[in-house]
Amino acid sequence: MKRYFVFLFVSYTFLHFCSFSQYQKNNKNVESVIDSILIEFNNDKTPGAAVLVLKNNKVLFCKGYGLANLESHERINEFTNFRLASISKQFTAMCIMILKERGKLKYENSITDIFPEFPDYGSRITIKHLLQHTSGLVDYEDMLADTVTIQVHDDDVLKMMASIDSTYFIPGSKYKYSNSGYAILAMIVEKVSGKRYANFLRDYIFKPLKMKNSVAYEKGISVIKNRAIGYYKKDNEFIERDQSSTSAVLGDGGIYCSLVDYKKWDNSLYTNKLVSQKTLDEAFSQAILNDGTSINYGFGWFINYVNGIKVLEHGGSTCGFTNYVIRIPERRITAIILTNRYGETKLSDYCKSIINLFEKIF
Repeated sequence: MKRYFVFLFVSYTFLHFCSFSQYQKNNKNVESVIDSILIEFNNDKTPGAAVLVLKNNKVLFCKGYGLANLESHERINEFTNFRLASISKQFTAMCIMILKERGKLKYENSITDIFPEFPDYGSRITIKHLLQHTSGLVDYEDMLADTVTIQVHDDDVLKMMASIDSTYFIPGSKYKYSNSGYAILAMIVEKVSGKRYANFLRDYIFKPLKMKNSVAYEKGISVIKNRAIGYYKKDNEFIERDQSSTSAVLGDGGIYCSLVDYKKWDNSLYTNKLVSQKTLDEAFSQAILNDGTSINYGFGWFINYVNGIKVLEHGGSTCGFTNYVIRIPERRITAIILTNRYGETKLSDYCKSIINLFEKIF
């Protein structure tokens, strides 16, 4: 009898997560429309995608397409863990926000406040500049020789930045997307907290939110359950390309996550579970440059307005993965697509089309 009730509980939990909402039950064409939008991924012989739509903390749509691993033929589902690539930046930003709320740092602190040995130009770059991509830091990818085969890490990026003495522009005067900045933010998390970045994520975000299988992946240290392998397409054939020389840099793109866990993360952003609403409001506000001009980036999120409605969004692209997420807090709706394919250029459009099935916004 006990086993019977356990079975019922597990079955109910699974169906509750993946079943359609009442909205979908009244609109039987929704799944077929989404299938048509994602038709290129709906193949049991190729890498695929996982898509999730949330509204009011409830699942409107959840489905996997294609294979997580071409060798084992494991299919993608809501538990498949994808490398988030630059969607990881929202988690790095949250680490900084948590430390700020605990009085461990200020957004106005400079790089040299945290790392006194850093060259003098770091005294003009604040944590807020790093969060908002207004630091002017040189791209570390451009400093890597084409012959580099070993993986670089966040501390290597910090050393690279310390080996030069200039920036692209005066910090705060312009916007330029910077992976270097988010790698340094991960090192700031380590220096200020005394914990390794991956452990800080685990202890202050993943554990409190019960994101049990999310991880900042470190080879030889981490284990990724239900892992999607990354691929790229060449001459109509998918070739495995799961790791590159920059894949071990965590702060700018090294987190693995599934739809199941991302739902918990998204829901937390409507609450004060990790940080206060005041801190969230600042993170979801457009940055202001030195001359008063606003730019469409906050803390780990692009911020745009469509017909007066705030839209938070971000993509993630790396050697074997392409992803996109759109959140619309005013309507409490989110759409996210995770793929184990490199170079997918239409995910933003797909997310918008899917959201429009439920909310006419775009």
